[in-house]
Amino acid sequence: MASSARQSRINRLAYIYTMPALIVMAAVILWPFLYNVWLSFSNMSLTHFRHPGFIGLRNYVTVFADKSFWYFFFKTILWTGTNLFFHVTIGVLLAIILNKNIKGKAIFRTLLILPWAVPQYITALTWRGMFNSEYGAIPLMLERTFGLSVPWLTTEWGAFTACLITNVWLGFPFMMIIALGGLQSIPNELYEAADIDGASWLSKLKNITIPLLKPVMVPAITLGVIWTFNNFNVVWLVSNGGEPSDTTHILVSWVYKTGFTYFRLGYAAAFSMIIFTMLLVFSWNFIKKTRATEAVY
Repeated sequence: MASSARQSRINRLAYIYTMPALIVMAAVILWPFLYNVWLSFSNMSLTHFRHPGFIGLRNYVTVFADKSFWYFFFKTILWTGTNLFFHVTIGVLLAIILNKNIKGKAIFRTLLILPWAVPQYITALTWRGMFNSEYGAIPLMLERTFGLSVPWLTTEWGAFTACLITNVWLGFPFMMIIALGGLQSIPNELYEAADIDGASWLSKLKNITIPLLKPVMVPAITLGVIWTFNNFNVVWLVSNGGEPSDTTHILVSWVYKTGFTYFRLGYAAAFSMIIFTMLLVFSWNFIKKTRATEAVY
Protein backbone atom coordinates (compact mmCIF):
# COMPACT_ATOMS: atom_id res chain seq x y z
CA MET A 1 0.00 0.00 0.00
CA ALA A 2 2.84 2.39 0.85
CA SER A 3 4.45 1.75 -2.53
CA SER A 4 1.13 2.39 -4.28
CA ALA A 5 0.59 5.67 -2.42
CA ARG A 6 4.15 6.78 -3.23
CA GLN A 7 3.63 6.00 -6.92
CA SER A 8 0.36 7.94 -6.89
CA ARG A 9 2.14 11.00 -5.43
CA ILE A 10 4.86 10.76 -8.08
CA ASN A 11 2.22 10.60 -10.82
CA ARG A 12 0.41 13.66 -9.45
CA LEU A 13 3.71 15.53 -9.24
CA ALA A 14 4.49 14.65 -12.85
CA TYR A 15 1.12 16.04 -13.96
CA ILE A 16 1.76 19.24 -11.99
CA TYR A 17 5.17 19.70 -13.62
CA THR A 18 3.83 19.14 -17.14
CA MET A 19 0.71 21.27 -16.67
CA PRO A 20 2.34 24.62 -17.67
CA ALA A 21 3.62 23.09 -20.93
CA LEU A 22 0.20 21.54 -21.62
CA ILE A 23 -1.52 24.88 -21.01
CA VAL A 24 0.85 26.71 -23.37
CA MET A 25 0.43 24.02 -26.07
CA ALA A 26 -3.34 24.19 -25.72
CA ALA A 27 -3.21 27.99 -26.03
CA VAL A 28 -0.94 28.20 -29.08
CA ILE A 29 -1.81 24.95 -30.92
CA LEU A 30 -5.08 23.32 -29.83
CA TRP A 31 -7.25 26.44 -29.51
CA PRO A 32 -6.19 28.01 -32.86
CA PHE A 33 -6.72 24.64 -34.55
CA LEU A 34 -10.24 24.24 -33.12
CA TYR A 35 -11.05 27.86 -34.01
CA ASN A 36 -9.87 27.22 -37.56
CA VAL A 37 -12.15 24.16 -37.75
CA TRP A 38 -15.09 26.33 -36.67
CA LEU A 39 -14.14 29.04 -39.19
CA SER A 40 -14.16 26.47 -42.01
CA PHE A 41 -17.88 25.89 -41.40
CA SER A 42 -18.73 29.60 -41.27
CA ASN A 43 -19.17 32.42 -43.79
CA MET A 44 -16.49 34.54 -42.09
CA SER A 45 -15.35 37.24 -44.50
CA LEU A 46 -14.93 40.99 -44.65
CA THR A 47 -18.71 41.43 -45.08
CA HIS A 48 -19.59 39.00 -42.24
CA PHE A 49 -16.72 39.81 -39.90
CA ARG A 50 -18.79 40.76 -36.85
CA HIS A 51 -21.58 38.20 -37.23
CA PRO A 52 -20.40 35.12 -39.10
CA GLY A 53 -22.98 32.38 -39.58
CA PHE A 54 -22.80 28.61 -39.82
CA ILE A 55 -22.99 27.41 -43.44
CA GLY A 56 -21.99 23.75 -43.07
CA LEU A 57 -19.86 22.20 -45.80
CA ARG A 58 -20.41 25.01 -48.32
CA ASN A 59 -16.80 26.24 -48.06
CA TYR A 60 -15.43 22.74 -48.65
CA VAL A 61 -17.67 22.27 -51.69
CA THR A 62 -16.55 25.66 -53.02
CA VAL A 63 -12.88 24.72 -52.59
CA PHE A 64 -13.22 21.46 -54.54
CA ALA A 65 -15.33 23.15 -57.22
CA ASP A 66 -12.77 25.93 -57.69
CA LYS A 67 -10.48 25.35 -60.68
CA SER A 68 -7.70 27.28 -58.97
CA PHE A 69 -7.56 24.63 -56.21
CA TRP A 70 -6.77 21.86 -58.70
CA TYR A 71 -4.32 24.05 -60.61
CA PHE A 72 -2.38 24.97 -57.49
CA PHE A 73 -2.69 21.40 -56.22
CA PHE A 74 -0.91 20.19 -59.38
CA LYS A 75 1.79 22.82 -58.95
CA THR A 76 2.19 21.87 -55.27
CA ILE A 77 2.67 18.19 -56.16
CA LEU A 78 5.21 19.19 -58.83
CA TRP A 79 6.90 21.55 -56.36
CA THR A 80 7.08 18.95 -53.58
CA GLY A 81 8.17 16.03 -55.77
CA THR A 82 10.88 18.00 -57.59
CA ASN A 83 12.27 19.48 -54.40
CA LEU A 84 12.31 16.17 -52.54
CA PHE A 85 14.01 14.39 -55.44
CA PHE A 86 16.88 16.88 -55.48
CA HIS A 87 17.02 17.23 -51.68
CA VAL A 88 17.41 13.48 -51.16
CA THR A 89 19.62 12.81 -54.21
CA ILE A 90 22.06 15.66 -53.56
CA GLY A 91 21.98 15.14 -49.78
CA VAL A 92 22.71 11.40 -49.90
CA LEU A 93 25.44 11.76 -52.56
CA LEU A 94 27.20 14.47 -50.56
CA ALA A 95 26.83 12.40 -47.39
CA ILE A 96 28.47 9.41 -49.09
CA ILE A 97 31.37 11.63 -50.20
CA LEU A 98 31.77 13.23 -46.75
CA ASN A 99 31.66 9.81 -45.09
CA LYS A 100 34.94 8.91 -46.79
CA ASN A 101 38.37 9.93 -45.54
CA ILE A 102 38.95 13.11 -47.52
CA LYS A 103 41.09 16.10 -46.66
CA GLY A 104 39.24 19.12 -45.26
CA LYS A 105 36.11 17.11 -44.49
CA ALA A 106 35.19 19.33 -41.53
CA ILE A 107 35.49 22.48 -43.66
CA PHE A 108 33.35 21.04 -46.47
CA ARG A 109 30.75 19.85 -43.98
CA THR A 110 30.54 23.32 -42.42
CA LEU A 111 30.26 25.07 -45.80
CA LEU A 112 27.59 22.67 -47.07
CA ILE A 113 25.39 23.15 -44.02
CA LEU A 114 25.41 26.96 -44.32
CA PRO A 115 22.34 27.18 -46.65
CA TRP A 116 20.27 25.44 -43.96
CA ALA A 117 21.76 27.52 -41.12
CA VAL A 118 21.00 30.92 -42.69
CA PRO A 119 17.42 32.16 -42.01
CA GLN A 120 15.06 31.28 -44.86
CA TYR A 121 13.78 34.78 -45.52
CA ILE A 122 17.32 36.14 -45.93
CA THR A 123 18.20 33.40 -48.41
CA ALA A 124 14.92 33.86 -50.31
CA LEU A 125 15.38 37.62 -50.67
CA THR A 126 19.02 37.14 -51.69
CA TRP A 127 18.06 34.68 -54.43
CA ARG A 128 15.29 37.01 -55.58
CA GLY A 129 17.89 39.73 -56.05
CA MET A 130 20.14 37.29 -57.92
CA PHE A 131 17.27 36.44 -60.31
CA ASN A 132 16.40 40.10 -60.98
CA SER A 133 16.38 40.71 -64.75
CA GLU A 134 18.06 44.14 -64.52
CA TYR A 135 20.89 43.69 -62.03
CA GLY A 136 20.74 40.05 -60.89
CA ALA A 137 23.91 37.94 -61.06
CA ILE A 138 22.26 34.90 -62.66
CA PRO A 139 20.64 36.64 -65.70
CA LEU A 140 23.81 38.66 -66.31
CA MET A 141 26.01 35.55 -66.12
CA LEU A 142 23.77 33.57 -68.50
CA GLU A 143 23.58 36.45 -70.96
CA ARG A 144 27.33 37.19 -71.01
CA THR A 145 28.44 33.55 -70.99
CA PHE A 146 25.86 31.80 -73.17
CA GLY A 147 23.92 34.67 -74.74
CA LEU A 148 20.72 33.51 -73.04
CA SER A 149 18.03 35.90 -71.83
CA VAL A 150 15.82 34.04 -69.34
CA PRO A 151 12.77 35.92 -67.93
CA TRP A 152 13.11 34.47 -64.44
CA LEU A 153 10.66 36.55 -62.42
CA THR A 154 8.41 37.95 -65.15
CA THR A 155 6.87 34.70 -66.41
CA GLU A 156 4.94 31.99 -64.58
CA TRP A 157 7.34 29.08 -65.09
CA GLY A 158 10.40 31.29 -64.89
CA ALA A 159 9.38 32.47 -61.41
CA PHE A 160 8.35 28.94 -60.41
CA THR A 161 11.75 27.59 -61.50
CA ALA A 162 13.49 30.36 -59.54
CA CYS A 163 11.55 29.29 -56.44
CA LEU A 164 12.52 25.65 -57.07
CA ILE A 165 16.23 26.45 -57.38
CA THR A 166 16.11 28.51 -54.19
CA ASN A 167 14.37 25.78 -52.21
CA VAL A 168 16.70 23.04 -53.48
CA TRP A 169 19.58 25.17 -52.24
CA LEU A 170 17.89 25.50 -48.86
CA GLY A 171 16.80 21.88 -48.43
CA PHE A 172 19.64 19.53 -49.35
CA PRO A 173 21.82 20.20 -46.23
CA PHE A 174 19.14 18.74 -43.93
CA MET A 175 19.01 15.49 -45.90
CA MET A 176 22.80 15.45 -46.07
CA ILE A 177 23.19 15.67 -42.29
CA ILE A 178 20.54 12.99 -41.67
CA ALA A 179 22.10 10.66 -44.26
CA LEU A 180 25.60 11.29 -42.90
CA GLY A 181 24.49 10.32 -39.42
CA GLY A 182 22.89 7.16 -40.78
CA LEU A 183 26.00 6.25 -42.79
CA GLN A 184 28.25 6.61 -39.76
CA SER A 185 26.08 4.12 -37.86
CA ILE A 186 26.56 1.39 -40.49
CA PRO A 187 29.27 -1.10 -39.37
CA ASN A 188 32.35 -1.14 -41.61
CA GLU A 189 32.44 -4.92 -41.28
CA LEU A 190 29.53 -5.17 -43.69
CA TYR A 191 31.42 -3.32 -46.42
CA GLU A 192 34.58 -5.33 -45.72
CA ALA A 193 32.65 -8.58 -46.08
CA ALA A 194 31.12 -7.28 -49.32
CA ASP A 195 34.60 -6.42 -50.63
CA ILE A 196 35.80 -9.95 -49.86
CA ASP A 197 32.83 -11.30 -51.85
CA GLY A 198 33.80 -9.03 -54.75
CA ALA A 199 30.68 -6.84 -54.57
CA SER A 200 30.65 -3.73 -56.75
CA TRP A 201 30.04 -0.20 -55.47
CA LEU A 202 26.51 -0.27 -56.89
CA SER A 203 25.80 -3.63 -55.25
CA LYS A 204 26.96 -2.34 -51.86
CA LEU A 205 24.83 0.76 -52.30
CA LYS A 206 21.77 -1.32 -53.19
CA ASN A 207 22.14 -4.10 -50.61
CA ILE A 208 23.82 -2.38 -47.65
CA THR A 209 23.69 1.41 -47.74
CA ILE A 210 20.11 2.04 -48.88
CA PRO A 211 18.40 -0.63 -46.68
CA LEU A 212 20.28 0.53 -43.57
CA LEU A 213 19.64 4.20 -44.34
CA LYS A 214 15.91 3.60 -44.71
CA PRO A 215 15.01 3.87 -40.97
CA VAL A 216 16.57 7.34 -40.73
CA MET A 217 15.71 8.64 -44.20
CA VAL A 218 12.00 7.75 -44.28
CA PRO A 219 11.10 10.00 -41.28
CA ALA A 220 13.36 12.70 -42.75
CA ILE A 221 11.62 12.43 -46.14
CA THR A 222 8.22 12.56 -44.39
CA LEU A 223 9.25 15.77 -42.62
CA GLY A 224 10.66 17.06 -45.91
CA VAL A 225 7.35 16.46 -47.69
CA ILE A 226 5.43 18.32 -44.96
CA TRP A 227 7.89 21.23 -44.84
CA THR A 228 8.12 21.53 -48.62
CA PHE A 229 4.37 21.17 -49.16
CA ASN A 230 3.86 24.00 -46.65
CA ASN A 231 6.89 26.09 -47.62
CA PHE A 232 5.28 29.50 -47.71
CA ASN A 233 8.38 31.67 -47.26
CA VAL A 234 10.32 30.76 -50.39
CA VAL A 235 7.39 30.94 -52.82
CA TRP A 236 6.04 34.16 -51.36
CA LEU A 237 9.34 36.03 -51.09
CA VAL A 238 11.05 34.90 -54.30
CA SER A 239 7.95 35.39 -56.46
CA ASN A 240 6.90 38.54 -54.56
CA GLY A 241 3.51 37.21 -53.50
CA GLY A 242 2.80 34.86 -56.40
CA GLU A 243 3.71 37.19 -59.25
CA PRO A 244 3.18 37.39 -62.12
CA SER A 245 -0.61 37.61 -61.77
CA ASP A 246 -0.96 35.01 -58.97
CA THR A 247 0.37 32.18 -61.16
CA THR A 248 3.38 31.12 -59.08
CA HIS A 249 1.43 30.07 -56.00
CA ILE A 250 1.34 26.69 -54.33
CA LEU A 251 -1.59 25.73 -52.10
CA VAL A 252 -0.27 27.25 -48.86
CA SER A 253 0.66 30.61 -50.39
CA TRP A 254 -2.71 30.79 -52.18
CA VAL A 255 -4.48 30.09 -48.88
CA TYR A 256 -2.60 32.96 -47.27
CA LYS A 257 -3.46 35.39 -50.06
CA THR A 258 -7.09 34.28 -50.10
CA GLY A 259 -7.42 34.76 -46.35
CA PHE A 260 -5.36 37.88 -45.69
CA THR A 261 -5.54 39.76 -48.99
CA TYR A 262 -9.05 38.90 -50.18
CA PHE A 263 -10.36 38.29 -46.62
CA ARG A 264 -12.27 35.12 -47.52
CA LEU A 265 -11.50 33.73 -44.08
CA GLY A 266 -14.05 30.91 -43.99
CA TYR A 267 -13.00 29.71 -47.43
CA ALA A 268 -9.30 29.92 -46.47
CA ALA A 269 -9.96 28.00 -43.24
CA ALA A 270 -11.65 25.16 -45.16
CA PHE A 271 -8.79 25.24 -47.66
CA SER A 272 -6.23 24.90 -44.86
CA MET A 273 -8.13 21.99 -43.28
CA ILE A 274 -8.04 20.16 -46.60
CA ILE A 275 -4.27 20.69 -46.78
CA PHE A 276 -3.91 19.46 -43.19
CA THR A 277 -5.95 16.33 -43.95
CA MET A 278 -3.93 15.54 -47.08
CA LEU A 279 -0.64 15.79 -45.21
CA LEU A 280 -1.94 13.77 -42.25
CA VAL A 281 -3.15 10.93 -44.50
CA PHE A 282 0.08 10.96 -46.51
CA SER A 283 2.35 10.92 -43.44
CA TRP A 284 0.42 8.12 -41.75
CA ASN A 285 0.31 5.89 -44.84
CA PHE A 286 3.90 6.62 -45.88
CA ILE A 287 5.39 5.72 -42.51
CA LYS A 288 3.10 2.72 -42.15
CA LYS A 289 3.87 1.27 -45.60
CA THR A 290 7.63 1.86 -45.36
CA ARG A 291 7.71 0.48 -41.77
CA ALA A 292 10.28 3.11 -40.90
CA THR A 293 9.62 2.94 -37.17
CA GLU A 294 10.35 -0.76 -36.90
CA ALA A 295 13.60 -1.88 -35.33
CA VAL A 296 16.56 -2.74 -37.53
CA TYR A 297 18.54 -5.86 -36.77
